[in-house]
Amino acid sequence: MTRPELLVMAAGMGSRFGGLKQVERVGPSGETVMDYSVFDAARAGVERAVFVVRKEFEMDFHRQVGAKFAKRMDVAYAFQEIDMLPKGFEAPGGRMKPWGTGHAVLAAKGVVKGPFMVINADDFYGRGAYTALADWLSADAPQAPSGCESYALVAFRMANTLSPFGGVARGVCEVDADGTLVSVKEYTTLEASGDGVRDGSSDVFTGQEPVSMNFWGFRPSVFGFLEDMFADFLKAGGLDAKSEFYLPSAVDTMISSKLARVRVLDTPERWFGVTYREDKGYVVSRIQELVANGEYPPSLWGDP
Repeated sequence: MTRPELLVMAAGMGSRFGGLKQVERVGPSGETVMDYSVFDAARAGVERAVFVVRKEFEMDFHRQVGAKFAKRMDVAYAFQEIDMLPKGFEAPGGRMKPWGTGHAVLAAKGVVKGPFMVINADDFYGRGAYTALADWLSADAPQAPSGCESYALVAFRMANTLSPFGGVARGVCEVDADGTLVSVKEYTTLEASGDGVRDGSSDVFTGQEPVSMNFWGFRPSVFGFLEDMFADFLKAGGLDAKSEFYLPSAVDTMISSKLARVRVLDTPERWFGVTYREDKGYVVSRIQELVANGEYPPSLWGDP
């Protein structure tokens, strides 16, 4: 069995780490959400982590974040830069940040060596989610139609991913009876409303719908697809200063183009993260509960 690698999208982290939500201390021994992600991945058998960062912040990131993980698993870096574009394209003047989550995964081409998980740096997904995806990726790739790759998505119930402090963006998944992803549609202002969930567009949901939290399982074949799609995205107007090449949209295109079949792994885990500053108190209390219940040790890495 080949155990998967972990790809952490962390290029949104800048030089002032102490002021960014990705490094908010939420655990009893000062752990961040990313600490729990790496810890859970290691428990699921992951032995190599690749962090997608900005090149200029590599040394700071390794010193403040990556070095502690390097004591426990192989750590590597991939660099997501504004000018990382296909031949013939140039970044527009005034562009201040890279090109989104699809671009972040593409940045890891040549660094990731085998099947891999993709996560956001600031999302808590839960131990069970890592175990389910690691087991799926470690098994032989399921049979798929010729020319069609097999990938996976860990989906969460919409109601388990909301913030009480404002609207959130989620990819709402359509899943067929066989557990295969049919499509992903982005909603940007989902909020609890009465017994359900309402979007700013006036769409109403029960809250039990599966949603994507960017917890994907891929194989290296995905890089070729992303390269082609990123070039198409840029040709179609993606050079706008604020445009982003979103990973869920890219996967949706792979599905509709018959390039990939995506298995949806359902999980009862309750996602949480610091979307708003006010969310931190809930995250801290939730982790305290998990520690008290024995899900995690009081100190993840054995530090005092």
